Amino acid sequence: MAYLNQNSTDLPLPVRIGLIGSGWMGAFHAESIARRVPGAVLAAIADPNVESAEALARSLGPVKVTANAEDVLADPEIDAVIIASPARFHSSLIAQAAAAGKHVFCEKPAGQGLDELDAALAAVEAAGVHFQVGFNRRYADDFQAAKKDLAAGVAGTPQLLRSLTRDPGNGSIPNAARVPAWTIFLETLIHDFDTLNWFNEGAEPVEVYAVADALVEPGLRDQGFLDTAVVTIRYTNGAVAVAEANFSALYGYDIRGEVFGSKGMVQAGRATETAARRYTADGMSADTPRLNVELFRQAYTDELADFAAAVRSQRDSVPQSSSDVTLTPGAADARRALAMALACIESVKRRAPVAVAGLPTASALSNKAGV
Repeated sequence: MAYLNQNSTDLPLPVRIGLIGSGWMGAFHAESIARRVPGAVLAAIADPNVESAEALARSLGPVKVTANAEDVLADPEIDAVIIASPARFHSSLIAQAAAAGKHVFCEKPAGQGLDELDAALAAVEAAGVHFQVGFNRRYADDFQAAKKDLAAGVAGTPQLLRSLTRDPGNGSIPNAARVPAWTIFLETLIHDFDTLNWFNEGAEPVEVYAVADALVEPGLRDQGFLDTAVVTIRYTNGAVAVAEANFSALYGYDIRGEVFGSKGMVQAGRATETAARRYTADGMSADTPRLNVELFRQAYTDELADFAAAVRSQRDSVPQSSSDVTLTPGAADARRALAMALACIESVKRRAPVAVAGLPTASALSNKAGV
C-alpha cells in the first residue's frame, strides 16, 4: 500500500526542546511537551540529579540525559530550552541559552534581582531569540475570557482590581523551614502581579505597600518565614489593586482575579473544580482542585504550545496565528512583575509604601490622579 498525497519531506520539522531542571514543574512541562504539544519533541533533559532526569526520561521515551545544562545548550539539534531549575539560576541560564542561540521559556521568576535579569534580557535581545516567561494564568480559559471582555471595554476604565492565590493545605506547611526567603512574593504573588498588569494593560505599577506574616506557621516567624501577604498597588491610570496570598487553604487551590471599572465588573477563576454542586442532608458541597497541575493543566499545556509555535515561526520564517488579545508574556512582563515583587520585599522591611524600581515614579501617579 502506498501513501496517498503525502510527502514526508513536506512535514514541518518539530521544535526540539531541551529541559533544564527535572523537579516538580520541570517534570510536568516535560510530560506536556512529550505527550500534549503537537509539533514539539522533548529532546534532552539536564539535571545535576541524574537519577531524577533518567527516571523522567524513561517514562517519556527516547530522550537524552545529562547532568550539565551546558551539554543541552551546546547541542546543535536543540532549538529551544525550558528553564525549570531553582530560581537562583534562572537569569544566568537565560543569558547562556541566548548566547548559544536557543529560544527560551523560563519559569517564574526570571531572576531574583533587576540587574541580573536586565543582563539576561540584554543577551536575549542581542541574540534575537524568542523569550517567554511562565505566567500560565494568561492561558486559562476564564482568565482569557476576562481579558477579552476588558479589551472590549466591558468593565470600562479600571478602578479597582483584585488577584488572589491561596495554595491548598491542611493547616501546616511541609518543609516550611526550607522554603527560601521571600518566596511568597518572588514565586507566588508574582503570578498575581502579572495578572493585574495584564488586566490593567497600558498602565504601569508605580507603588506598592505590602504586609506579610507567618500565620500558618507562626513558629517560623523569627526565622523570616512568611506564609500570608496582602499587597496594595497603585497604577499610573489611578487604579488601585489588591493582591493577596496564603500557603494553606483547607478547601483547595483557589485562584481568582477581578476588575471593577466605570461600566461594570469582570471576574475570572473559581474555587471549585467544576460547576457541579451536591445538595444533601449534610449541606451543599463541591469538589475543589488540590494541585496547580490539576487547576491549570490545560493552561500549562497551552503556554508551551504558544512557545513552540513562536519558535517554529521564527525558525522557519512562517507567520504565527494571532490572538484576539495580548497573550504571550515576554521580557517586559517578566521584568515588571519582578520589580513589583522586589518592591514588596522592601515595603515589608520598611513597613511603608515603596516605589516600583525602574518603572514610572510616584510623581507620575500623582499627576494622573490629581493628588
